[in-house]
Amino acid sequence: MDPAGAWDSASPWVSLWTNRFYVYVGLACGISLWICFQMVVRRRDKSSQERSVPKASQDLGTDGSISLQRKEVSVSGVKIFYGSQTGTAKGFAASLAEAVTSLGLPVAVVDLKDYDPDDHLVEEVTGKNVCAFVVATYTGGRPPHSAQWFYRWLEEAAGDFRFGKTYLKGMRYAVFGLGNSAYASHFNKVGKNVDKWLWTLGAHRVVARGEGDCDVANSTHGSIEADFRAWKARFLARLHTLEKGEKKPCAGSCKRGQCESSAEEEPFESTSEDESGAEDRPNPNPVVDVEDLGRIVSCAKREKREKEQPEEKSGLLRSSGKNGPGERRAMITPALREALTRQGYQLIGSHSGVKLCRWTKSMLRGRGGCYKHTFYGIESHRCMETTPSLACANKCVFCWRHHTNPVGTEWRWKMDQPEVILKESIENHQSMIKQFKGVPGVKEERFEEGMMVKHCALSLVGEPIMYPEINRFLTLLHECKISSFLVTNAQFPVEIRNLKPVTQLYVSVDASTKDSLKKIDRPLFKDFWQRFLDSLKALAAKQQRTVYRLTLVKAWNVDELQAYAELVSLGNPDFIEVKGVTYCGESSASSLTMANVPWHEEVVHFVQDLVDLIPDYEIACEHEHSNCLLIAHKRFKVGSEWWTWIDYDRFQELVREYEHSGGSATFGAQDYMARTPPWAVFGARERGFDPKDTRYQRKNKSKDISGC
Repeated sequence: MDPAGAWDSASPWVSLWTNRFYVYVGLACGISLWICFQMVVRRRDKSSQERSVPKASQDLGTDGSISLQRKEVSVSGVKIFYGSQTGTAKGFAASLAEAVTSLGLPVAVVDLKDYDPDDHLVEEVTGKNVCAFVVATYTGGRPPHSAQWFYRWLEEAAGDFRFGKTYLKGMRYAVFGLGNSAYASHFNKVGKNVDKWLWTLGAHRVVARGEGDCDVANSTHGSIEADFRAWKARFLARLHTLEKGEKKPCAGSCKRGQCESSAEEEPFESTSEDESGAEDRPNPNPVVDVEDLGRIVSCAKREKREKEQPEEKSGLLRSSGKNGPGERRAMITPALREALTRQGYQLIGSHSGVKLCRWTKSMLRGRGGCYKHTFYGIESHRCMETTPSLACANKCVFCWRHHTNPVGTEWRWKMDQPEVILKESIENHQSMIKQFKGVPGVKEERFEEGMMVKHCALSLVGEPIMYPEINRFLTLLHECKISSFLVTNAQFPVEIRNLKPVTQLYVSVDASTKDSLKKIDRPLFKDFWQRFLDSLKALAAKQQRTVYRLTLVKAWNVDELQAYAELVSLGNPDFIEVKGVTYCGESSASSLTMANVPWHEEVVHFVQDLVDLIPDYEIACEHEHSNCLLIAHKRFKVGSEWWTWIDYDRFQELVREYEHSGGSATFGAQDYMARTPPWAVFGARERGFDPKDTRYQRKNKSKDISGC
């Protein structure tokens, strides 16, 4: 058959199906157009109805009539905080209070010198107050003396992961700063920082920051008084809007369904002045032209070079004479310096640092000391927490520094002299203590004692035993009659053997098997397990007080009791501290969550089971607040009494004799032990809290910022 003929004979069927196809397509298009038309009509009707009936103020009654709804008042009052030295900020605060009163709102004016943020700032989260801060900046970018405690507390809180980015969520605030643009490098620095730190902690800005300038020539409005009046007008207008429960109109730049109608929630660098320079404002358009990329990269590289040059010069000046210029780099890079400074560190030279412990602050105010006070009699308000080496050979999953410090297996950086490190550590520590003078609740006698350092905890961060001059540093401490508490991560057995006498030597025993140690400590050494075992053996040979420090991580290392008991027999420590891990917040460097933090009773149960396996030891002390217990060797139990405390004066006598004899006058741990008070013993009603102090319960209990 001819193919062409076959196609012709089937053509009627093809024509029929083709016609039906076009009919179906036409019907589908018609239905789609009708649906789209109905949707447009309904949306238009709904929009018209919304415009004719405001939802915020009208509602449909049950009888079909329209009834007015009372708007919820969203501002219950205003608190005005001021920090003043010459009285200008105080006068502005009084002027603002008078204006707020005219709106019919309750107002309170608070001098920051009488305000304790640790106790009361979080209360502003739950209330409906708006907080206004009027703060001045003085020479060198410093806050007025009356605001120093508030300023330092806020700085530390903003850089402390334990507070978190939602600590002040719900608080509403505004800031007006006073300064002098003649000092351009720190113009209004205090106001800018207060604004930034409140914003960082999750507080909600209601109006952009105002800046008053004492320099009439540069003042935006002609004088600092005029600058304040302009900002006050904006603040009052915004306050009036908030009082009525209204929102600002949407600018149209937000995502659908996520509009906060909050033009005030701009990045913290911005100010309320339209005349501010473009360099102080965020770029409204995040898209960058390709032609501009070269210029931007060049500027960034130039700024980086300018920033690094002063750091390099400073590092060369501080570096040891043994190191030739340019031979070794500084451990603290500019980026690391910036990160650690934000966390509250006072950095020293090129590789050391000091930081004020929260327990130091607590004991200054009579609110109790750390677990070392309970276990060993340390006076927490006289303890300096420092390190001569920020570097570490481990990257532990529970590191509460979030791995901002450098890592390494040997010393390869410039080296500062121990005399310089100790001198600047004490000076920086005393400087931080001075900031507590006049702070509400600080006991005068403890403030005076706190200025005289008595103890040094070499456990701040990193691995202090890596510092090549660690023995000289320890000698200098003891010459100043400062006791030494050194913590090592059990990866440097040779250095432990060569270490001079310390008041108390700690070894971190974070796991009891090779696999779990690798998983938890994440050591850099390939032979980490052998180094770990050799470190414990080296500890057994030390004559002074030795401690195992166990950090319990739930679901990681709490089921290795028998293996832990075997490690105890290897190092034969005087004491074993068992502490539940402190959750340090979310971090890309760690997978830990709150589920890994054991309850205190779980830690007690673990300790009781462990003691059953090591017959030469018993539970001696407890510090419930730190989730920590102390196991002690029975040689520290005299009769029925525990002697875990330290006679610090006796230790200084013994170590002085040791040095004078060239190391021949040795001494042991029992030569400087002291009786443990009854309140510190395990099973006591106080559970490790010194009855001389007053227990303080934090108001927002949902936040866990314990940690030590």
